[in-house]
Amino acid sequence: MPLPSAGYTCSKHFEEYPCCHRQWQHPGHCRFVHGYSRSFTVWFAATHLDPCGFVVDFSSLRPLEKQLRHQFDHTFLVNADDPLMQQWQSLHEQGALDLRVMDNVGMEATARLVWGWANTLLQERDAGRSCCWKVEARENQANGACYEALPDWFGTANQSGQ
Repeated sequence: MPLPSAGYTCSKHFEEYPCCHRQWQHPGHCRFVHGYSRSFTVWFAATHLDPCGFVVDFSSLRPLEKQLRHQFDHTFLVNADDPLMQQWQSLHEQGALDLRVMDNVGMEATARLVWGWANTLLQERDAGRSCCWKVEARENQANGACYEALPDWFGTANQSGQ
C-alpha cells in the first residue's frame, strides 16, 4: 500500500552500528564472515501533528535507538538455520563474539525487522496517529535495501487534531 498523498512525514537517520554477518547459503564470498557499519533511515507519517507540532518527536525514539544498538553494535549476526550455529554459540559463550540470531541477516529482512520495531513503539504510544512507513537499511554507501508498507492500524486514532 503506498503512502497517502496527503499527510505529514518526516525521517530520522541512525548510523554507526558496526557488526558482522554471513549469508551461509550464498555461493560466493558473502558466505564468509564479513562486516559493515550498518545505518538506517526511518520514515514516519502522521494523520495529524502531535501537540508540539511534530509527526514524531525524535527524542521519543530512544527506545528504537536502544534496540538498534543492542542488535547491531559490535555484534555477530547469523541466520537461525546456519549450520555452524553450535560453533557460533560456543564462541559467544566464550566471549569471542556477541551473537544475534535472526531469521535472515540480509538487508531486506533487516529493513522489515526495524520497520516492525518502529511500528510497535508508535502503535503503543500514539494509538494509530503516527506510523513508520519505510525503512532503508544500508550496509555501506553503495548497498542498501528498503521495506515500505503502511501498517493496517495506521490512521485509526481520533483525527480531530488535523
